[in-house]
Amino acid sequence: MGEESSQVLSEEQVQLDDGESKPATSLPKPLQLGTKNNSKPANWTIEKSENLYRIAGWGEPYFSINAAGHVTVSPQGDRGGSLDLFELVNALRERNLSLPLLIRFSDILEHRIDRLNACFAKAIARYNYTGGYKGVFPVKCNQQRHLVEDIVRFGKPHQFGLEAGSKPELMIALAMLDTPGAMLICNGYKDREYIETAMLAQKLGQSPIIVLEQLEELPLVVEVSQSLGIQPLLGVRAKLSTKGVGRWGTSTGDRAKFGLTIPEILQVVNQLKEAGIINSLQLLHYHIGSQISSISVIKDAILEASKIYVELAQLGANMKYLDVGGGLGIDYDGSQTNFHASKNYNLQNYANDIIAEVKDACSERNVAVPTLISESGRAIASHQSVLIFDVLSSSGVPSDLPPSLDIEEHPIVRNLWETYKSITEENYQEAFHDATQFKEEALSRFNFGYLTLTERARAEQLYWACCKQILEIARRQAYVPDDLEDLEKIMASIYYVNLSVFQSAPDSWAIDQLFPIMPIHRLTEEPTERGIVADLTCDSDGKIDQFIDLRDVKPVLELHPFKSDKPYYLGLFLGGAYQEIMGNLHNLFGDTNAVHIHLTPKGYKIEHVVKGDTMTEVLSYVQYDAEDLVENIRRRAEQALLEKRITIQESQRLLQNYERSLGRYTYLSP
Repeated sequence: MGEESSQVLSEEQVQLDDGESKPATSLPKPLQLGTKNNSKPANWTIEKSENLYRIAGWGEPYFSINAAGHVTVSPQGDRGGSLDLFELVNALRERNLSLPLLIRFSDILEHRIDRLNACFAKAIARYNYTGGYKGVFPVKCNQQRHLVEDIVRFGKPHQFGLEAGSKPELMIALAMLDTPGAMLICNGYKDREYIETAMLAQKLGQSPIIVLEQLEELPLVVEVSQSLGIQPLLGVRAKLSTKGVGRWGTSTGDRAKFGLTIPEILQVVNQLKEAGIINSLQLLHYHIGSQISSISVIKDAILEASKIYVELAQLGANMKYLDVGGGLGIDYDGSQTNFHASKNYNLQNYANDIIAEVKDACSERNVAVPTLISESGRAIASHQSVLIFDVLSSSGVPSDLPPSLDIEEHPIVRNLWETYKSITEENYQEAFHDATQFKEEALSRFNFGYLTLTERARAEQLYWACCKQILEIARRQAYVPDDLEDLEKIMASIYYVNLSVFQSAPDSWAIDQLFPIMPIHRLTEEPTERGIVADLTCDSDGKIDQFIDLRDVKPVLELHPFKSDKPYYLGLFLGGAYQEIMGNLHNLFGDTNAVHIHLTPKGYKIEHVVKGDTMTEVLSYVQYDAEDLVENIRRRAEQALLEKRITIQESQRLLQNYERSLGRYTYLSP
């Protein structure tokens, strides 16, 4: 941690020698009925916030915490200055940019491209590799125009290209990529128009390589080539026997959606020879899945692919390029392991292993080494955007004690009170079982009419008070009994946020993708609450209840007590890949506001503002016309006036609110 992140302590805070809270040597006295625990909060430091949210693990070198307890962003990594994210959000709100707000940092894109190319350059020098490296960005990862423009602009010094996986993406790539020498990789399903367009683009000075992924594409390529009189640039995508790992591991192997088996690749070679265009085959491509967490899988794949490349060259193909596809992972949880949300290697390891293996395979058979290509989308785009959203309210279980206890209280209530008073570190597990039994008995008696609603309420209050005290003890233990494992989640508060998970973090809902989520301020305070995040949609799946942790996944997030009179901002990080384009309009929550920030010597400048969807725009997606809707309301208001069910003032106010709402953001405003 740099000097800027030095700890800030209040007069009441004292730093412990080891920087951690020490376990209590003795238990506090049990609370008396109707009283509150007024003890001072435990010591808390910035370092503890860094460790808790693991920001150094997943955020290096772009995100950290400053002395004010705010998340900072260093868009140029270790090259330059930083921005206070909390202050930036407040400044953007003053410009009438409402939350939720997607903040894109253009400089991070540039730094990621430079970093990837630098790692390959270092590996090339280390192993005396005589070939080169040319990366491409898969457009499917994030098709937003300003982002693709930045990719092309920042990639020019490295001849960084684009990869298209569909005809619309090919249209983008052809129009946007103007870098001499940059690669344009054409993947996906292809019809005649796709193939013709890619071949004709050679006349514009571009190098579109058509990657054959199905045997049926080859006759069409040959026919179009003869018709146009253009020698195509071709590649083949191989189905490797090497299997990926994690969620996308099944996208590889013999049953992969795309690619050719070894017998099919040999058919392509023979047919190209028969057509007299074997020199067109210049590239071998493979893909072993997204977010590869283990370097061993990458090593196995490049070993197999290198052997295939050499064999193709010796069969007479004019081999020049080896495309290792995507899969370069990022560390979402900062654990540096082969867990699916992490990776056990860094960029330099990745580049070294690829360069070394390809060189060895080519040297063995005296084949010229290829220019290496990688399609790293997640590794390029994930870090560059941060989604900021505000907490609207919170709710927790009613764990406060009843205000008083009558001497003639129902026996179940008295039993729960005695259980509460007797909880210690020695018997907390037993106390939990007792409290649970008494609560279930209370519910049973209520259902049979032997317990009043008031008595049931008091029993439940005491039960939750017991659970709260038991949980506090359990948190201090090195080992939590199995029957108490779910207590943390059961006791969690719900933080209601101004967000649609389905629109802004669809992978969190669809495939349980983990993203780092944390408060962007108040990080000098201890986050004493445990909660989950619930969005605005009327859907029970509209929540996030899995969070990064050093040990696997945790079901709750440490948060600060919500204060209704002050804003509380949370940030979702590393979501710049795939999330924007895959978002959907559940409950008609549309695209969020987005802003592009560029670091300058004097601070920052706003390069682009992309306004989020208005209600009129979202309604048009489902075939509603705003003018028709307004007219329908106007007619109904006129009818209500005739029937004297509404006043003229009320009808006008209704119409004004209706029309004004249609032109506004789909999310909630302060």
